[in-house]
Amino acid sequence: MTPHSRHILIGCAVPLIAFAQDTKYGPKGQLIPAPACLTLKPAWEGEYAPCTTATHEAWLKDIQHWRFERTIRTGLSLDDSRYSAAALQWTQSSFIQPQMMVHDRYFYDPAARKYTVDRYLDDLTRRYGGIDAVLVWATYPNMGMDDRNQLDMVASLPGGLAGVRQMVADFHRRGVRVLFPMMMWDQGTREPEKDWPEELAALMKEVGADGINGDTQDGVPRVFSAAAEKIGHPLAFEPEGSPSDEALAWNVLTWGQYGGQFTFVPGVDRFRWLETRHMVNISDRWARAKTDDLQYAFFNGEGWESWENIWGIWNGITARDGEATRRVATIERAIAPFLISKHWEPFYPMHAYGVYASRWPLGNDTVWTIVNRNEYNVDTRQMSVPAEDGARCFDLYHGVELRPAVENGRAILSFALEAHGYGAVWCTHGEPSPRLTGLMRTMKFMTSAPLASFPAEWKPLPQRLVDMDPANGPSAAPEGAPEGMVRIAGGAYLFKVQGIEIEGSDDAGVDVQYPWEDMPRRFHEHRLDIKPFLIDKYPVTNAQFKKFIEAANYRPPDGLNFLRDWKNGTFPAGWANKPVTWVSQEDARAYARWAGKRLPHEWEWQLAAQGSDGRAYPWGNDWNPGAAPVPYTGRRLRGPDDVDAHPRGASPFGVMDMVGNVWQWTDEFEDEHTRAAILRGGNYYQPQGSIWYFPEAYRNDQHGKLLLMAQGYDRSGTVGFRCVMDIQ
Repeated sequence: MTPHSRHILIGCAVPLIAFAQDTKYGPKGQLIPAPACLTLKPAWEGEYAPCTTATHEAWLKDIQHWRFERTIRTGLSLDDSRYSAAALQWTQSSFIQPQMMVHDRYFYDPAARKYTVDRYLDDLTRRYGGIDAVLVWATYPNMGMDDRNQLDMVASLPGGLAGVRQMVADFHRRGVRVLFPMMMWDQGTREPEKDWPEELAALMKEVGADGINGDTQDGVPRVFSAAAEKIGHPLAFEPEGSPSDEALAWNVLTWGQYGGQFTFVPGVDRFRWLETRHMVNISDRWARAKTDDLQYAFFNGEGWESWENIWGIWNGITARDGEATRRVATIERAIAPFLISKHWEPFYPMHAYGVYASRWPLGNDTVWTIVNRNEYNVDTRQMSVPAEDGARCFDLYHGVELRPAVENGRAILSFALEAHGYGAVWCTHGEPSPRLTGLMRTMKFMTSAPLASFPAEWKPLPQRLVDMDPANGPSAAPEGAPEGMVRIAGGAYLFKVQGIEIEGSDDAGVDVQYPWEDMPRRFHEHRLDIKPFLIDKYPVTNAQFKKFIEAANYRPPDGLNFLRDWKNGTFPAGWANKPVTWVSQEDARAYARWAGKRLPHEWEWQLAAQGSDGRAYPWGNDWNPGAAPVPYTGRRLRGPDDVDAHPRGASPFGVMDMVGNVWQWTDEFEDEHTRAAILRGGNYYQPQGSIWYFPEAYRNDQHGKLLLMAQGYDRSGTVGFRCVMDIQ
């Protein structure tokens, strides 16, 4: 080796050594790994050596050094203005936060046409002890059906923005903070009049919201916080993904999407460690058991995203997890001042393997949050604390005072921990405070039954097909096919279809449950014997719907967005033969009743479109661009084509305009928490720039599932309908 080459190698090694000195336990994503000695090694990986006081202190010193250096490098040590701001203090004790779909039937009653916030909150209190904040989700997965952007979707909620403001006030009355999401991927619908930071800040101020969740964002840029503060309405911003360490200065909340990073030995949350006032709500939405979520949250003194209604797919919390949530949240709320301690000590030494604790000192008192990751109960000597005159320690979880055994100047504390259970200890000097005694009484009563006594089995929520409205008028069709209708002979038919939901894979509970199925699922196949029926040759047009309005003097009880593209009681010039849109499913049913018809069942619609040969499209198995409207990719709706503009799109029976012009209402399904309509045929409008907009279903073997809430919200500029009549 030449002196020159040796010089090069030495020079290259210097930054590597400097980097290695930074920390031996650098974060992996959002989690800082535990001391290596806490993980049991099998014989083939080398000798296992349990942790000692020295190894614990070395690990703790290492990650403390990393934190000290990171706060200097990122400027976190210089700017804590948002954490000290009075308007954002609530975030530091916001432990339980569900993402709530506005479509949840516990949240809004479409029959009474009113928000039912109390019913929604009472249900959560009963099942898992209540919440501290709520993320009100009004956009995805319905957004992109038409050109309404994320602001418009909120404005389309019942009562408009005035109604939303009252709904937010109802949550505040119950002590619950309210967040809304923002979607920076929403760049294909109506363009906002001002920059997004200004628009969103103004909307949140108008409705009185407390924060914004940054959907799909790895950190919400500082300009959004600045825009809210500029108009005197500070907001708590909560990115979905992991922000940079620098962004912690203005993002006071974060989701913890650890995903596959849950390990037996918990990780230390990176952001919580850097700034203990930063609240992390762990989000693991598809998991059916929540022990990992809750134990990681309790160990890190952070919160949980108690998300059950996932885009209309119900992933309910089991009774055991609900009770565990109640206990964890009750303790965390009571000890919240401890959980922002800058002297937090993760992995406080414990006696039993698989039991992990965090120490939270505050003044003269100290609290420990403890998790048992083992599959078995641990009822033994759990931990040691300094033996001090006048010191008393309490088992918070069970609500009893501990009687320590003193050995060599250490007080040995013994108490029981359930398998996959929780524990908490509070040590104080002198008489316990009212806060402590009150918590003790609450927890003693709450933990009188073990968690193991609560059912832990997960089950999908059953759905039912909503009965069709009986048609007013003749009970049977007249001889032959009435004008404008096509006769479908019916008979044996193989009904095969799949849902196009963007998320949910093929898990139980996704999509819908037909009467012949035992649970909802994405893929469906069933042989049916369909009775003969008549179906409209074309979708109902604006001219036809106007006749109905005038003859029936129809006025919907919820008029928001009703016939939104009409002016002064009529449709635009030249639109007579275009399919009517901006009509809800209830509007369509009202028209059908007036006409002596009904909306089609989905399998009737599909048979009329497909025939008996299983073809992919009404005209055949290959896409024909001339058989349907040219997709429109602009940011504002241009309106559908005339219903007879594409004769090459005829089905085997001569039924027209079934694909690519407007979606068409068919069946409705409901479960305890969600109503949804099945849409068929796709539409001409395709907003660009994101995969998250409502997807198209042009094929005969695909359907769309539109979540329903209220008529004004459900109406869309790309949804119309056609009717059927029974043949007896």
